[in-house]
Amino acid sequence: MAKEILIKPIISEKSEKLSEGGGQYSFVVAKNANKIEIKAAVSSHYNVNVAAVNTMNMPSKSKTRNTRSGVQKGRVSGYKKAIVTVEKGEEIDFFGDL
Repeated sequence: MAKEILIKPIISEKSEKLSEGGGQYSFVVAKNANKIEIKAAVSSHYNVNVAAVNTMNMPSKSKTRNTRSGVQKGRVSGYKKAIVTVEKGEEIDFFGDL
């Protein structure tokens, strides 16, 4: 049984700047995945050569929101983020032929 390493790519303004400037792409990955597993998963899934992998654990946060029915409190769960640097001249196209 193969566990899912890559959960989803992170599409934001900051991650777009990283991908345009230095060939770095951000992913949400499994909490127990290590750098070697992440490198292998990105290489096989996107057919690129990975130069480096940096990981960070993003903490969970509590959020409050004022609504008509009162104050609602909740939490945003924590996750592990990986910033993957691909070899020079290569790129990952998340959107394909949209």
